[in-house]
Amino acid sequence: MARDYPAIDDHHREFIAAQHLFFVATAPSGPDGHVNVSPKGYDTFRVLGPNRVAYLDLTGSGVETIAHLHQNGRITIMFCAFEGRPKVLRLYGTGRTVYVGAPEFDALVGADAPMPGLRAVIVVDVDLVRTSCGYAVPLMEFRAERETLVEWAERKGDDGIAAYWRDKNARSVDGLVGIPDAATDPNA
Repeated sequence: MARDYPAIDDHHREFIAAQHLFFVATAPSGPDGHVNVSPKGYDTFRVLGPNRVAYLDLTGSGVETIAHLHQNGRITIMFCAFEGRPKVLRLYGTGRTVYVGAPEFDALVGADAPMPGLRAVIVVDVDLVRTSCGYAVPLMEFRAERETLVEWAERKGDDGIAAYWRDKNARSVDGLVGIPDAATDPNA
């Protein structure tokens, strides 16, 4: 039931745009370490071209995706239809982190960060698009985005977010470098 495509076509783009949630999976190199899967919400995902996508990486409790991308770049992004016709779409590729303040960041996002707590943009070069049936994915209705993360980041403010990056986002659960020297230069 799975079908492979070399690039994101118009049907894939429409499906991606209709989803309220996506999942990001990464893993460290080698047999040790923890595989990570992170759910992502808000209107943070963009298709930049047939083989390139990006999403806003908001400050969170961990830094696994960034750490794994620093180490090996491997990433898979998955979208599931929880409403309407069943479908699963995965984007396989190589990702990299573009931190707030980097010249490319402004080109991707603009001069003003669109959300409080934004720490980076994850850019992915897609080498395989795979769709599958999604028959076992439950039907669920979207009610609303949770505002908890945005409210938390607004309360922290810029200085509080920088301190959080230092304290909680400097290393992954496996001790890999997360945000390098987040307090002084997020692009170090």
